[in-house]
Amino acid sequence: MALETWLIKVKTSLAPIITAKNMGRKSHQVGVLAFEIAGLMSKLVHLWRSLSDKNIVRLRHEAISLEGVRKIVSNDDTFLLSLACAEVVENLKLVGRAVSRLGNRCEDSGLRGFDRLFEEFADSGKDPHSWVLSWKEMEGRQKKMDRYVALTSTLHKQMDELCNIENGLKKLLKCSDHEQLIKEKKITDLQQKLFWLKQEVKCLKETSLWNRRFDTVTSLLARSVFTVLARIKLVFGIPIGDTDTSSVLPRSLSVSAAVYPSDNSTSCNNKFVSGPLKVISKNDELDDDHHDHDHDHKQHHITPNFFESNSKLLVPPPTTLGAAALSLHYSNLIIVIEKMIGSPQLVGIDARDDLYGMLPNSIRVSLRARLRGVGFSASDPELAREWQEAMVRILGWLSPLAHNMIKWQSERSFEQQNLTPRTNVLLLQTLYFANQAKTEAAITELLVGLNYIWRFEREMNAKALLECCNFNANSNLDHSC
Repeated sequence: MALETWLIKVKTSLAPIITAKNMGRKSHQVGVLAFEIAGLMSKLVHLWRSLSDKNIVRLRHEAISLEGVRKIVSNDDTFLLSLACAEVVENLKLVGRAVSRLGNRCEDSGLRGFDRLFEEFADSGKDPHSWVLSWKEMEGRQKKMDRYVALTSTLHKQMDELCNIENGLKKLLKCSDHEQLIKEKKITDLQQKLFWLKQEVKCLKETSLWNRRFDTVTSLLARSVFTVLARIKLVFGIPIGDTDTSSVLPRSLSVSAAVYPSDNSTSCNNKFVSGPLKVISKNDELDDDHHDHDHDHKQHHITPNFFESNSKLLVPPPTTLGAAALSLHYSNLIIVIEKMIGSPQLVGIDARDDLYGMLPNSIRVSLRARLRGVGFSASDPELAREWQEAMVRILGWLSPLAHNMIKWQSERSFEQQNLTPRTNVLLLQTLYFANQAKTEAAITELLVGLNYIWRFEREMNAKALLECCNFNANSNLDHSC
């Protein structure tokens, strides 16, 4: 009896300790933050895939070679590639900040100091914990993150469904309008569905991110972030620093050819050295010995504040639409004009007034000046055809940049909801860095052409209507005679 009393006392005294320990262990599980972490994993996987050989080749031979980019953004390959690199780095930096916040919840001291380690790795290439993975390892981690994202997404849907069923069951229990038998049948069906759904949610919590520990998840994210940054530096030719990862993340010949312009390139004969902005001409390597010594020093010098220098690159120059905060507005304007040019006969007076209301003063002034010499008559079919062809040519290179701007903006809005990015549209492929004067000149030409085509359609319709009325009048006259 005394022994039994003693055991009860021991159990009672240990209960708070055990409970606190279990609660502490439970608090280190991700729980509801699984959905935010799944969004981070989606972005990381998207960034990693965007740096594949295939996508880098596409960047070099398609993205920066768009006619619109060349006409109103820049025809300098080095500048365009530096913009692409800076944007990818900026996206990774945002993911890194989120990983740093997760690291504060970890027990591992290295993960708690992720922010500092990430900055050091970016600036100097130091990787004290050997977080950079090999290509094969990263591909395996990518598949693992894909599975986590898929399972966590399914969990989110099932939890929503579970909540809806529970609310429906509560309403049904309070409702007294149904017949008793029908009500009991519905209640039974919902209770059965609720039971199986709870089992499924429980299973999904075990297999998804929900029940993973912060240390496990943050370690996966941290190593992936380091590896993606190493890959960015590798494909864009930026020295990685103290850590040589060239054997860990080999660059294929296709990627090398994609990023570094060939000797035959007329628009860019440079290579990246310590950052996207710092380029050294190949011809500089032929100077005297003293210059060679400086060149070697620059090759081994890593610019501090790597992220800061990349962020500055994304600040649009004063002459661009991004600096004037007009890139999105002009994109919508171009898309409206594109629709009107596609069906000028359907454009009414109200639509014209709405379009004119969208124009900023600078375009209105240039449009008035261009329309002064056009005249009032628009009856020349040949001139109408020439204007139609000219507008199609302008839209051919201007419209893709406008649509890309809408896609880019929409994708950033989706990312705020932790949805997976769907495209590889970069800012350089939009109107953000477009020269304002050149863009406005192109829009003015479209408006002048649209004005002529619109008046031509009206005059042709009026002429056809007049001929029809004259024909009917003559027919009635002949009939009466």
